[in-house]
Amino acid sequence: MRNIIVELSNSKSASENYFELVERKGIGHPDTLADGIAEAISCGLCREYVKEFGKILHHNVDKLLICGGGANADFGGGEFTKPIYILLSGRATDEVDCRKIQVSTLAVHAAREYLRKHTRFLNVEENVIIDSRIAPGSKDLVDVFMRGPKIPFANDTSFGVGYAPLSDTEKMALYIEKRLNSKEYKAKNPAVGEDIKVMALRVDDKITLTIACAIVSKYVHNVEDYRKVVDGVRSEALAVAAKHTKKQVEVAVNTADDYKTGSVYITLTGLSCEMGDDGSVGRGNRTNGLITPCRPMTLEAAAGKNPVNHVGKIYSVLAVEIAKDIIAGVPSVRECEVKLLSQIGKPVDQPKSADVKLVMHDGEKLEAVRGKVSGLVDGWLENITEVTNMIVEGKVGVYY
Repeated sequence: MRNIIVELSNSKSASENYFELVERKGIGHPDTLADGIAEAISCGLCREYVKEFGKILHHNVDKLLICGGGANADFGGGEFTKPIYILLSGRATDEVDCRKIQVSTLAVHAAREYLRKHTRFLNVEENVIIDSRIAPGSKDLVDVFMRGPKIPFANDTSFGVGYAPLSDTEKMALYIEKRLNSKEYKAKNPAVGEDIKVMALRVDDKITLTIACAIVSKYVHNVEDYRKVVDGVRSEALAVAAKHTKKQVEVAVNTADDYKTGSVYITLTGLSCEMGDDGSVGRGNRTNGLITPCRPMTLEAAAGKNPVNHVGKIYSVLAVEIAKDIIAGVPSVRECEVKLLSQIGKPVDQPKSADVKLVMHDGEKLEAVRGKVSGLVDGWLENITEVTNMIVEGKVGVYY
């Protein structure tokens, strides 16, 4: 009774389309920071709830906003003029049987720890204000959360979307940012900040990559120093791109720079949120780590939502995992899309619809694989509570 539909796609493979557009927001982008902090708070709450009460309790802490600060960055250094302000908001259970959980204290600690771990030059104590306004949840949604002792009941009528495999253009956007933000690259190129955004455009056989990359001011003392760092970013991006395509690739970095006037993208911390750039949960990468307007995707903000019965989160993660599993386990399938729809108040393992669209390799027939594909989907849904553990343990992506 899991309403699984397996059908042929009416579309060509993504790599065969004439036009393709892909965006990747790096770990230091303010929207990604917002997602990361919200998810760190959720996972921290999950661990504390299990420790104190033996199970995860109701929470959704995804309403988080980063308000950019103020800074004067110049070649060789600079200073903060206004701290970054982070508002933590949402709902979380803070009391059970007269036993209290200090939700706000835990949330602020998790936020600070996340920033320390994922930024190199931000003084979290001096230059960040974190304000928690997290409050208990509404009675009706808490009641839905508590139903179903074995299989949780969906908290909403929502959907999750996933697909596999990634196209070459998608791989480029993803892996270039990962490389530029890797520990290995940063060790040799410390001037490259964490706030990196890659926009990939493919028109027929030509790919254009536009990269915005914050440069850390203390490592560049003049325009020539700066240009060398930017040229290094461009060369590294081309080297990564060459591993994933034979098509013509053009890379542009920090295209708003004006070398004649010295107006270039330098920052104190490698983060644009130090100087007015804001961020909020759900405006960044989807659960596969990309923003893909040419592919089916959901606008669901997964980070920070509870991983037990919030189907917008669970189904968004699950759809990606199912799609990857189908590609890995059914060789005759070239590409697949998965769309999962929930119905509020119904068990999360019984979606209203689980639709799988397949692009087959030449000569392969749908009927030969329909049963196996349906079985893979059914297996994931039957063990859907394992997705909760995968999320809390960081084994699957939620935003990055």
